[in-house]
Amino acid sequence: MSSARPRSRSLVLLQATALVSTCLVSLPAMAQSPRDGTLPPVTVQAPDQARPAVPRAQRSPSRATRAVRATSPAPLPAAAPVDSAQAARGPALTVLTVQQALNDIQQTPGGVALVPANAYRNSTVSNTIKDILDYVPGVFAQPKWGDDTRLSIRGSGLSRNFHLRGVQLYMDGIPINTADGYGDFQEIDPTAYKYVAVYKGANALQFGANSLGGAINFVTATGRDPFPNGVSVDAGAFGYRRLQANAGGVNGPWDGYVTASTQAAEGFRNHSDGEAHRLSANIGYQITPDIETRFYLNANHVRQRIPGSVTKTSALTSPETAAANNVALDQQRNIDTVRLANKTTIRFDNTVVDFGAFGVDRHLMHPIFQWLDYRYQDYGGFAKVTDDRFIGGYRNRLVAGVNLLNGRIDNKQYVNLAGQKGALAFSSIDKSTNTSFYVEDSFYFLRNVALVAGTQFLHATRDRVVRFTSNNDPSGTTEFNLWSPKAGLLWDIDPTWQAFGNISRSAEVPSFGESSAAQSIPFTSIRPQRATTYEIGTRGRRPDLVWELTGYRAEIKDELLCIYSSLGNCNVTNADRSVHQGIEAGLGVALFKNLFERGHAPDRLWLNMAYTLNDFRFDNDATFGNNLLPGAPRHYLRAELLYKNPNGFYAGPNVEWVPQAYFVDSANTLKTEPYALLGLKAGIDNGGPYSIYIEGRNLTNKAYIASASIIDKATATSPLFEPGTGRAVYAGFKVRW
Repeated sequence: MSSARPRSRSLVLLQATALVSTCLVSLPAMAQSPRDGTLPPVTVQAPDQARPAVPRAQRSPSRATRAVRATSPAPLPAAAPVDSAQAARGPALTVLTVQQALNDIQQTPGGVALVPANAYRNSTVSNTIKDILDYVPGVFAQPKWGDDTRLSIRGSGLSRNFHLRGVQLYMDGIPINTADGYGDFQEIDPTAYKYVAVYKGANALQFGANSLGGAINFVTATGRDPFPNGVSVDAGAFGYRRLQANAGGVNGPWDGYVTASTQAAEGFRNHSDGEAHRLSANIGYQITPDIETRFYLNANHVRQRIPGSVTKTSALTSPETAAANNVALDQQRNIDTVRLANKTTIRFDNTVVDFGAFGVDRHLMHPIFQWLDYRYQDYGGFAKVTDDRFIGGYRNRLVAGVNLLNGRIDNKQYVNLAGQKGALAFSSIDKSTNTSFYVEDSFYFLRNVALVAGTQFLHATRDRVVRFTSNNDPSGTTEFNLWSPKAGLLWDIDPTWQAFGNISRSAEVPSFGESSAAQSIPFTSIRPQRATTYEIGTRGRRPDLVWELTGYRAEIKDELLCIYSSLGNCNVTNADRSVHQGIEAGLGVALFKNLFERGHAPDRLWLNMAYTLNDFRFDNDATFGNNLLPGAPRHYLRAELLYKNPNGFYAGPNVEWVPQAYFVDSANTLKTEPYALLGLKAGIDNGGPYSIYIEGRNLTNKAYIASASIIDKATATSPLFEPGTGRAVYAGFKVRW
């Protein structure tokens, strides 16, 4: 470890432990008080062996009863909807339960997904966003190093070699992305959430999302949820270890919840060690049975070294080796953040109003080719109205709102002297504003068929004032006014089966990083990326069968792609036209039942599968013709076969398969390699207070390329490849009460 790492691991661990201990001591009265409005058992059939979070008062010692709760899938929204918003919220008005969130998200006539924590939290190491989204079709998520991940939904942000672009991340509805559009994963703690909602493309209208990929919302628990207290320990390969604890409870109109985790790893590759300490907390107060306000705190302290991209030969023959320049410059990505927010919900007979405000202070300390010292101050607010009533005998659901996200970046870049700051090389103040208005109406002209129409208007500005430059970098201001309409149909064929279709527009505003010095294209000359997407699909949920099948085609103008390169780096500017189209298929099915356990709660052999077909290409481009877009595999499959016993035991193999290599350059001259990874896991989780797992990954120790950076034209020696992790075994134990 170099002296560049600012704080000791033991100091931060002691602080996090002390904070959690304080909460555990201060909340016993809350935890022991009567739980007003106790939740019913959640019975969502998760992609894995999802278990319901059953309140203490509702637990039963009956093995059969536990098994029924653990394996019964939740139905889709009934064809005959409720006629009052009273049934839509509770016990916490500001935060939906898993079942309520599932019902809400399935009001969308397009590709969406809800991943409850029990789908991954108790049966896998849950270290990165990939562990959360592994079984969501249409999502390609591959870790690069530490928490950093290459994430793309429907081909979003393919040319973004660092940071995230094209998908907007939220925590409890509060933006994680910076105001100019960048996103990162260091602030994501997979242990902290009770569910994660994925809105693909323009289906994220309610978040003000302006991108091809859509939005992902990470939702934390409250003190009114079951099992508010818990401790978990995970450990495994490459020096990985994590301790997590949470505490919460209810005291009359008050409830509170806090979760904290501390983790560290040496890493599979050289120069990839890191540590992270994270905290999320909220306190809610029910002013009346129909008015609730909730305050949020989120804080993160992350220190991570970067091994870097290497050549294809190095990635496949010596995957542990780090890029020499990354070691010489001691490249790192270190970040400290604090996020404060408030959300208030007011419920009327048929209407729910949500509104709130937030502020984020983020300090990025990032020695790479230069020593980047960025301070971000982002702030904003939101208001949303949901009205669900019958008008003239027809159900009508109206959603409308406004989102504001503004920010300021104090941008300083220094010469990197082996991981230490040298002379100042560049400095600017970058300001961004984003104001979006949206409205969406679902009119049920038949009892079970809704016509859905909506639009979003986005006003955005980007303003840069250069304070110091050695390369004549210009100041500049740009402004965008973008409309994104959509229309679709949602058909509840029966209470367990939906079909949908829609046509939508999306627009993605460029960030400060889009430009080309080699071609003298400043960021103010970059146009917004616009797309028209056609989508049709079906989804369903039955006792022994869960499915999703969606086909889409996005016709894109001015896609933000790697068109030029200089000094070996990709320069993202506007292409002319391109097409993204594909198929997203998910399946969960009980292949066999009553193998060893018969009766009301039999055992099962459960197959879970997520398949994505990607067809992304230029459309008669002047330079690249109809070449395939680089950066994503054409076929991507995740599948597992689990034996599930009603006593909570499960075991089985899994596979990750990329059967065809994909290009890493727009000229289509260099590819990755196909691969198949074999895994195995087993554990016990019967929905009670204890769970345990053991998991093996890449058991054949396959050398493979997990992800790749993108360039316009590559050679055999281009350092673009991120090696995947070798054979690894992890185990964990969790107790909750």
